[in-house]
Amino acid sequence: MIRLERRPAPSAFWTAGTPVLAVALTMVAGGVMFAMLGKDPVATIRTIFWDPLFSPQYAAFSRPQLLVKAGPLILIATGLALGFRAGIWNIGAEGQYIVGAICGAAVGLAFYPLGGWYIFPLMVLAGGLGGWAWAMIPALLKVRFGTSEILVSLMLVYVAEKIVAAMAVGRLRNPEASGFPGSRNLARYPAASNPELIPGTGLHWGVVAAFLAVAVIWLVLARHRLGFQARLAGLAPRAARFAGVSPGRLTLACMGLSGALAGLAGLFEVAGPAGQIRIDFGSGYGFTAIIVAFLGRLHPAGILLAGFLMALTYIGGEIAQFVIGLPAAAIQAFQGMLLFFLLGLDLAANYRLRLGRRAAA
Repeated sequence: MIRLERRPAPSAFWTAGTPVLAVALTMVAGGVMFAMLGKDPVATIRTIFWDPLFSPQYAAFSRPQLLVKAGPLILIATGLALGFRAGIWNIGAEGQYIVGAICGAAVGLAFYPLGGWYIFPLMVLAGGLGGWAWAMIPALLKVRFGTSEILVSLMLVYVAEKIVAAMAVGRLRNPEASGFPGSRNLARYPAASNPELIPGTGLHWGVVAAFLAVAVIWLVLARHRLGFQARLAGLAPRAARFAGVSPGRLTLACMGLSGALAGLAGLFEVAGPAGQIRIDFGSGYGFTAIIVAFLGRLHPAGILLAGFLMALTYIGGEIAQFVIGLPAAAIQAFQGMLLFFLLGLDLAANYRLRLGRRAAA
């Protein structure tokens, strides 16, 4: 009989090695999937992971895009990681990302065509508050009525998608677009745009915010009371209560922080790379950031590296679709495999496999 036996303490070896092994297994399983789709697995893997960085044909365009794609993933994942450490599961960051973009864009468009240094800071504030407010819905319902933050935050993603679609054809629609859905292009409105800070690098204020978030969350986890409470609540909930940690306050703090960072990511995206509110504005960053958070072992430094790795799969996947004809769904499945193997291998960090005979009745 095969059984799982919990380790007295998580294995340091498996905890450190699981992300590397998960990436390796994902490449093997992904290669099998690509072969089943009739594609050369080695060429496909090379196109995804090598060509965006080192191919003379694609690197000049792809390298700046690495920062553009990694910025929102890192910003969202750092906020999620704090809650995940505390056992608070905000699965609806995609909805908070969308609502933050709506609120920030609405503020910017309200001032159109005026200029002023204060417009973009107000948009940043509105984006963060929008994401925070959307995250407070599942947080307050959990604290007051004991509902599942997993289900409520996830269901609110679909509500946010309906709201952004309605805004794109309604209140935020460009009145000069002859009926086409979508808002004005904020990239053409200097006071409300988020341009590259250094031309040709992909660096914009959203990327700067992502690096700042990594530093701040690292400091919170290492030195601040909130980080201590989050770690304690995740490792020993009963001990956390005896230590005076309020589950309700911790839920509100972690959900609010992760929602605000997701909202900021949405604002920086709509004011920069995306440029406008569209019917299909949601990009899936909120869901992919969950993979980034776990791949980074819920640690800011790990999240920074994992964010760039996942950004590479986005960029390389787009090249593979164009050059090889790989379906977009295959890239999504490839990213999902990474989380699957990561969570599966996490069993080895916390459990041992034991072989033995079944006890007699």
